[in-house]
Amino acid sequence: MEDKRELALQAWCESQTGVTQPTLEVVSGDASFRRYFRATNGRESLIAVDCPPDKEPMEPFLAVAEAYRDAGVTVPEVIAADTEHGFMLQSDFGQILLLSKLHARNARQFYEQALAALPNIMDVTNTRKGDLPKFDKALLERELGLFKDWLLGTHLTISWQPEDERIWKDFCDKMISNALSQPQVGVHRDYHSRNLMLLSDDRIGIIDFQDAVVGPITYDAVSLLRDCYIEWPDELVDELSDRLRQHLIETNRLAAQTGLAQWQQWFDLMGMQRHTKAAGIFARLAHRDKKPGYLQDVPRTLGYLERVSQRYSELKEYNAWLNERVLPAWEQQ
Repeated sequence: MEDKRELALQAWCESQTGVTQPTLEVVSGDASFRRYFRATNGRESLIAVDCPPDKEPMEPFLAVAEAYRDAGVTVPEVIAADTEHGFMLQSDFGQILLLSKLHARNARQFYEQALAALPNIMDVTNTRKGDLPKFDKALLERELGLFKDWLLGTHLTISWQPEDERIWKDFCDKMISNALSQPQVGVHRDYHSRNLMLLSDDRIGIIDFQDAVVGPITYDAVSLLRDCYIEWPDELVDELSDRLRQHLIETNRLAAQTGLAQWQQWFDLMGMQRHTKAAGIFARLAHRDKKPGYLQDVPRTLGYLERVSQRYSELKEYNAWLNERVLPAWEQQ
């Protein structure tokens, strides 16, 4: 044991389970301050979570977990929680991230299953704590600003000019308008292959949902299908996305007159907003949090931005700016 919180977590696990000095094996430390351990007595295991209350309040997770479970979403069962000290025990979904099992032969099968969970997630817009936060203009602006501040400013040290600001502001306005114009539903907000677990019965389990909001209907779908950690052909992505559109119409979650062109534009521009945010977060993780490994995922997000912006004439100027100002700076670093 290296620190006081690990020792305290182990003692708390012992008090909750009756197992003397359970072994704590590090499972992961994610992109936040939370840490996950596998607590085991050699035969059975649970997941122990260290969630420092001054940095990562646990209550949002607990409230969303209950609401998701009630809606039929496959999430871990909370066995015990101490919100004052920031400790939690939950059922163990195993060690298999969906990302580790994805390949061209099974991608369609797994993505169809993951997409099938989204309507139930969309239905969760409140918890016992009240309405979920809104994915509003202020939040969208903060997320987009991560790209300018951390990737372009801190990491690439681009000298910002008035023309950059004009193009950037126009781009942000388009991204925000697109997000707010969509039907607003329950959104997981980080729905991708590193937050989906492959369970022993081949079902998909869902984790890391504490930041759930009410937001754009395409957000989780594009997070999944245009994943920051693995990339698939546009033909497959567009096909699966449209099948979700059709299902949402059939189940009365989306207006019947929502055509493919409208849905595709919502989806594409929502993806651009998300990848702009993600690239900024990866740079922030590298510089502020000393986690440089995340920089290896930046090229994929920039590739999405460049490729998708080519689809839209109204993003022609942004696409040119990306190719003239941002991509060369990345290549020359």
